[in-house]
Amino acid sequence: MKLLPVVLAILFGLFFTLPGFAALPVDPQPLATLLEEATRNNPALLAARDQVEVSSARIDQVSSLPDPQLSVSLLNYPVNTLSSADTPMTGNDFKLSQKFPFPGKLATKKELARQQVLWAQAKYADLLLQVRQQVRDSWYTLSFKRRAIALTQANIALLDDFIRLTETRYRVGKGLQQNVLTAQLERSRLFDRLLGLQRDAEISQARINSLAARATELPLDDIPGPVEITYGPTLAGLQQQARENRPLFAAFDALIGQGEQKAKLAELDYRPDFNLWAGYRFRDDDLTDGGTDFASGGISINLPFPVAKRRAAVQEADAGLRMAHQQRNDFTRQVDFELHRSLAELQQAQKLIELYGGGIVPQAEQAYLATLAAYQVDKVDFLALTDSLMTLYRYRIDLARAESDAQRSLARIGATTGLDKPAPRNGN
Repeated sequence: MKLLPVVLAILFGLFFTLPGFAALPVDPQPLATLLEEATRNNPALLAARDQVEVSSARIDQVSSLPDPQLSVSLLNYPVNTLSSADTPMTGNDFKLSQKFPFPGKLATKKELARQQVLWAQAKYADLLLQVRQQVRDSWYTLSFKRRAIALTQANIALLDDFIRLTETRYRVGKGLQQNVLTAQLERSRLFDRLLGLQRDAEISQARINSLAARATELPLDDIPGPVEITYGPTLAGLQQQARENRPLFAAFDALIGQGEQKAKLAELDYRPDFNLWAGYRFRDDDLTDGGTDFASGGISINLPFPVAKRRAAVQEADAGLRMAHQQRNDFTRQVDFELHRSLAELQQAQKLIELYGGGIVPQAEQAYLATLAAYQVDKVDFLALTDSLMTLYRYRIDLARAESDAQRSLARIGATTGLDKPAPRNGN
């Protein structure tokens, strides 16, 4: 799988100085396939990629000289004869002119366009991270829902057995009708939960297909459960990695660069542009002076007035530059908070996995088996049995949820730090 070497190299570079860390779990093959499809086909990504091409095509447009102008004039023809040989003033003028912006303006416009390309490229790269994170989030949500569905169906099957057993005991006078009704009520509650889980699973599946530009009803099979996560980064390390790898930091740097070039261009607007021109007048040979042709040339400049308009443009550019710096600072705070939140959730989920998987669930299984054995010899009542079964069910659900939450938190960390970069494809 092409993604594996890249992920391992990134993680090694990130954590080789920190003891006790293991590599991020490798995406299961079905998930890796979906991530590749989303990378290749997601409409939002395709639009962002096209935006990069749009921005790139503007560079040559804004950095080129204006089109030269050619004009043709028929000058001073007498209105009574319209003859070109009656007066020496009559002639046919051809004039060619070219406008030259003040030195530095075209270079500044080109740099501004280049910064806009960098912005579009970084926005695309960051959107790619977000789409991949959304695929992973929906994948592990679907994984949890399907595990919860399986647990719920298994519990319903056990309750069905208990209901039949209780009904038999009631018919022979060894059980209470209340036990039968309680078991049936508990089964109805589980079935209600099962319907909700099946609905949520279908929605998650449709979201995954939508992100990968597939038909939303396309079935997704082979959804393995999450693997164990042995991962312990520091918050400071993640924040540093985000500053080095998150594309939006580069995007905001490009936005600041745009602001700087706009400010420079506003200052240059105080400088005049130049217009060079050359003309040639063709005169009739039958004129009294022999019809000698005339040549002419000149230069014109625009007068950069009113000043108030240009002063306002400079103020606008300065305000835009300050705004870009503040937006970058705000984004930095958002990233720091998101990393803090995701790391705290990851660590909490890991603790819950250890707590439930290593202690509570095995203990609940033993308690349930002991209660079942005691019920079979009439040492505990039916309510104690159902309570023990439902307690075990809830703990198993909590364990599955914690394992899913850990993977989802890990996906958010990968996207927020910018480390989840897909392997480059041939031709790109």
